[in-house]
Amino acid sequence: MNTEQIAGRLVALCREQKWETAQKELYAADAVSIEPHETPGFDKETRGLPAIVAKGQKWVDMVEAVNAISVSDPLVAGNAFACTMRFDIKMKGQGRMDMSELCVYNVKDGKIIAEQFHA
Repeated sequence: MNTEQIAGRLVALCREQKWETAQKELYAADAVSIEPHETPGFDKETRGLPAIVAKGQKWVDMVEAVNAISVSDPLVAGNAFACTMRFDIKMKGQGRMDMSELCVYNVKDGKIIAEQFHA
């Protein structure tokens, strides 16, 4: 798949909340994930597909209720693409939250090699 196809597939899977499917299908084994800042229980940088999948599952396990999730259409430029994600969720032990992120991805050899989130 080329970058545009990967971007479209990622957005489609994220809109269906199929996070792990997206990671296992589209990410390189040595991919890196970078958060905007360190948060309790999460490192700023996560390396390798197994660690990225585990991080994603940890986040899913922290969510008590999903009110709405929206993912923008991707913007593609060369080997990179970006989209916005908005989450209206209730986290366990916390109140309802409205979170938005700019998500930037880099692609090489038909796989996502890096993701970085900006809040």
